[in-house]
Amino acid sequence: MKIFSTNQVRKADIYTIAHEPIASIDLMERAAESCFNWLIENTDYKNKQYIIFCGTGNNGGDGLAVARMLTEKKAKVCTFILDYGSGKSKDFALNEGRLKNTQKSKILYLTPESSLPKLNADDIIVDAIFGSGLNKPVTGFPAEVINHINACSCFTISVDIPSGLFGDDNRGNNGAIVKADVTLSLQFPKMSFFFPDSGPYAGQWVIVPIGLHPDFISREETSVYFTLKEDVKPLLKKRNKFAHKGHFGHALLIAGAKGKAGAAVLAARACLRTGVGLLTTHLPACMADIMQTAVPEAMVNADFCVEHIKECPTLVTYAAVAAGPGLGKHDDTKNALEILLRQCLNPLILDADALNIISENPEFKNHLPAHSIITPHVKEFERFAGRHFGNSFERFEHQKALSVKHKIYIVLKGAYTCITTPEGTAHFNATGNPGMATGGSGDVLTGILLGLLAQGYSSFECAVTGVYIHGLAGDLAAADLTEHAIIATDIINYIPMAYKYLLS
Repeated sequence: MKIFSTNQVRKADIYTIAHEPIASIDLMERAAESCFNWLIENTDYKNKQYIIFCGTGNNGGDGLAVARMLTEKKAKVCTFILDYGSGKSKDFALNEGRLKNTQKSKILYLTPESSLPKLNADDIIVDAIFGSGLNKPVTGFPAEVINHINACSCFTISVDIPSGLFGDDNRGNNGAIVKADVTLSLQFPKMSFFFPDSGPYAGQWVIVPIGLHPDFISREETSVYFTLKEDVKPLLKKRNKFAHKGHFGHALLIAGAKGKAGAAVLAARACLRTGVGLLTTHLPACMADIMQTAVPEAMVNADFCVEHIKECPTLVTYAAVAAGPGLGKHDDTKNALEILLRQCLNPLILDADALNIISENPEFKNHLPAHSIITPHVKEFERFAGRHFGNSFERFEHQKALSVKHKIYIVLKGAYTCITTPEGTAHFNATGNPGMATGGSGDVLTGILLGLLAQGYSSFECAVTGVYIHGLAGDLAAADLTEHAIIATDIINYIPMAYKYLLS
């Protein structure tokens, strides 16, 4: 799915109005109807009271139309319009008149001199004060209203975007922002939903279709995407009836140090469960028996050093190589990794201590094979980048720049794991849950990526598909086990169900 900037969404509105064609007031009606339908299906409209706060722009117009539809449905609705001298949009004024002409409608105007309304805990608040076109922090009277909403314990639903939140870049946004429980995002998610310092304001966000013109959506270019099932399913390779294990690749996993055998075992199991034909693990000698016992399907190439990796194995026979899980940062291991980076001409998958070694030796970045995949969490990424970032959007911009500079794929792990590419595009992932924030989860991802790369997936296909499968397996595990009880092994155990879901 494409993610458009707020300016592009505005262009989509204009294009739809001109080419459908449809009047802007009717497009607003369609958007409001989608929000209304969601409210009817997901809230107790027969017994709850809706308190709808509206600004005087088009977002407020959406709110007024929703208020009218709920009133006509015989729901209890009280609409508050913020009246503080801001001009009314044309479509807002039309919907204001329509609501006034609706039987049993209740409209109250809030001014800076007004007392703020009492809100009962079981009321449902619908926030339609400011839309995604907002470009300056909310202060003054509107901020007082927003803070009043946030101070109550009502369930809050924002129309399109929480009022006060910018749609794209929230650097410098120190104004009041509605803390929504649910956001009904019109047609597309907003980029700000994907970042940890702005996304929480949106709560659980839901995409509601409003019928923007498909020609615009297909033709308009973007560099930011949201990966869904329909994006991943076509990437999965079919298996030939007459195939043998050689057709599905031979992978090499370089992992482990004394006391960290678990990371290597988890990555190996995940790699095999992802469907690789053969897996060889290169490990310290002290781990050889552990691996052969814990993962009998894997072959072992023991390093001549007992406690850590000291040598770089011959790479000729392998379709894909990953290094990092539980590797440690011994000087011998650092030297072996440098040899690996210099000798390997094909994309590598690098995680954990392999990344940490590279971060401590910045000259190693110059030897990263093109189209390699690195999988840092936030702290590992900051070490790799050599700096701290003040906010998520700044980090996002730097991540894209580093992918282009080094010609690598960066998989920044998080709630919406972000993959940036050598071409400068970014792909946020739709799967995963907080239960996956557990030791070993990243090792599982490394194994999944290694298994896919060895099977002949391109680096892009590997990153997008692997991250999606990893998160999906975690979601399926959480559905059965709860987010509170997931361990990394559970993610591996649910990889088959993730494939089954994708292939269905």
